[in-house]
Parts: sequence; structure tokens; C-alpha cells
Amino acid sequence: MDYELWSDDLDRALVHFGRPDFRACTALIDRSLRQFSPDSNDTLGMSLYARTLRLQGDLLQDQGLLRGPLSARQSYSLARAVFAELGRPRRVAQVELQLAVNEEMTGAYGTAAERYLELADDARLSARERARSQLWVGTALSKAGKPQEAVRFIEPAIVEFERLEEPIDWSTAHQKLALAHRSAGDLHHATAAIGVALDAQGTGAPMQQVRLGTAYGHVLLSDPRTETAGQRRLEEAATVAERYGMMHQLRSIRSLLGSGTTGMTARS
Repeated sequence: MDYELWSDDLDRALVHFGRPDFRACTALIDRSLRQFSPDSNDTLGMSLYARTLRLQGDLLQDQGLLRGPLSARQSYSLARAVFAELGRPRRVAQVELQLAVNEEMTGAYGTAAERYLELADDARLSARERARSQLWVGTALSKAGKPQEAVRFIEPAIVEFERLEEPIDWSTAHQKLALAHRSAGDLHHATAAIGVALDAQGTGAPMQQVRLGTAYGHVLLSDPRTETAGQRRLEEAATVAERYGMMHQLRSIRSLLGSGTTGMTARS
């Protein structure tokens, strides 16, 4: 197998994933995996294999294929095993972080929060990855019905993202902060936080558009005076999510749209 071509295809697949063009990304990943026969003595091939499996996990996760055969969890678990065999501790920790995200996406908020908390202090990860872990502790706690506790993790993560000069993560963290305040019944601070996120929209990639639109719509939906505007925002986000095959996001948006005015007891 031509490993230079495989590396080029992996770069191309990452570009398609970021757009996102899931069909083209899937085609490149599947072609590479079909052509490779795992061999523990082939360090370069196994490294490319593990990286491809991790990207496959990201792809399947964004499409909502979370557990079971041919799922994100399966791809991540295999990638983690290969990285461990290769002696790549940082890569192992990165995949473990994605597995924690998988737990959160399946609704296991307590388990995810505990794992995020461990990884937030894990020296194998970079400072940015540890800050994201801390942010996601707050996300999981907010979804678990502990918004005040969530804020105590989200706010320090925002400070760290500013220190690290990570504007997209900083904006995303304000979305999470808005949802935590909203769940706590504090619409004033929720509105202020989502306003900051809207002012710093980042690259405008489709996934970011969907997440920001969903968060903004959720905040608006919490007040009867802005419910119609919130529904409109959610419908716009749903259109983008459906267009790009973001099925997990689409299911979440449809759940919010079906709930009507959620008041301050609904979960983000």
C-alpha cells in the first residue's frame, strides 16, 4: 500500500469532514481501511490505520451512530488499542476524550462528567485539550440538572481559552455558559452569554452554525415573549443539520421544537 498516498487521502478526508462533506469523507476512509491489512510490525501503517479509525469515529459520531457495530464507539475503541500498542500516550488520551464525548451524547452524563474531570488534569493532553475537558465537565453537569455546579467549571475554561488564544473554543464555551444559566433559571445571564457567542461566531463552519443556532434558539424558546423567534432559529439550525447529515444534532433540535415553550426546567 502507498503510505504517502494514504497520508494525502487522510488530509483530504479531514478537509471533507470539516466542510462537512460526509459522503466524500466516508469514501476516502473506507478505501484506505479496505486496502490495509493490520500488521503489528508495520509501525507507519499502523499509525495511519489508527489515525484513520479515529477520524472514522469522529465522522460516525457526528452522524449520530454512537454505539453498536459499525459505530463511533467501535472505531474509537479500536483506534485507542492501536495507539496504545504503538506507545502513543497522547493519542490514547485524545481518543479517551472522544469516548467520553460519546458517553455524554448517549445520555450518560454522570459517567461523562467523571471522565472529563479526570482528563482535565491529564498530563498526556495539551493545555487546550485539558481546558476543553474542563468545559465539557460543565456541559455534562448542566445536562444532568446541575447548572450552578456546571458554571463553576465553564467559567474557568473560558478564562483558559482566552489565555491560550483559542477564539472558537472561547465562543463555544459562552454557548455552554448560556445554556447552563438558562437551566439555572437565569435568563439575564443566559442572554448575555449567548450574545457574546453570537458576536464571536468563529469560522462559520456548518457544525458551528448548527450548535450556535441551537443554543440561541434554546435560550429564546425559554421565554414566551421570544418563543416564536426561538422556533425560527431552531428551524434554521435543523435545515442546516439535515442538509449535512448531522443526525444527532437534528434529533436534539427536533426534540426542542416539539417541546414548545420549555420554561426554565427543561434541559439543554
